[in-house]
Amino acid sequence: MSLHEDAVLVLKNYEQQPELRRTYLEHLAAHPDGMWKACEAGHITASALVIDPSHGRVLLTLHRKLRMWLQMGGHCEPGDSSLAEAALREAREESGIASGLTLLPGGPVRLDRHPIPSPCNWHLDVQYAAVAPPGAAEVISDESIDLRWFRYDEVPDVADESVVRLLENARAAL
Repeated sequence: MSLHEDAVLVLKNYEQQPELRRTYLEHLAAHPDGMWKACEAGHITASALVIDPSHGRVLLTLHRKLRMWLQMGGHCEPGDSSLAEAALREAREESGIASGLTLLPGGPVRLDRHPIPSPCNWHLDVQYAAVAPPGAAEVISDESIDLRWFRYDEVPDVADESVVRLLENARAAL
């Protein structure tokens, strides 16, 4: 199964946010290249909120280009066989937690469509939640200015509304 086919299947099985889900599916139907950064009409991205439920906290990255506290995530790559794999790869790369991260079962916890400052118009982000293993040690990547754990109640003070909603959905999925 191709990454494009996996994305269609994941989105067809996602039961929340029906209007936005339809937008994603229509995008993929109209754009065979809709998984890739080169698609100027927008493209699917995959992200994961790294969560430590035992300590009531999440790991956020201060994104180098956007200068915002965000979940780990980014563009799909040709080697990704699924959206879940892409989200987990991004979480590992950007958190520096090389092993032990596991996605919450049940697929994505949220969708978020947002404009981006580039030749492409939109990111159509498929958002997962990844549970950190006990004692996970983060390491800042080249894509980040900073990497920090925040208690659940601190997130609204540092992150935008999309991250707050992602955290709410991740906690509900726990």
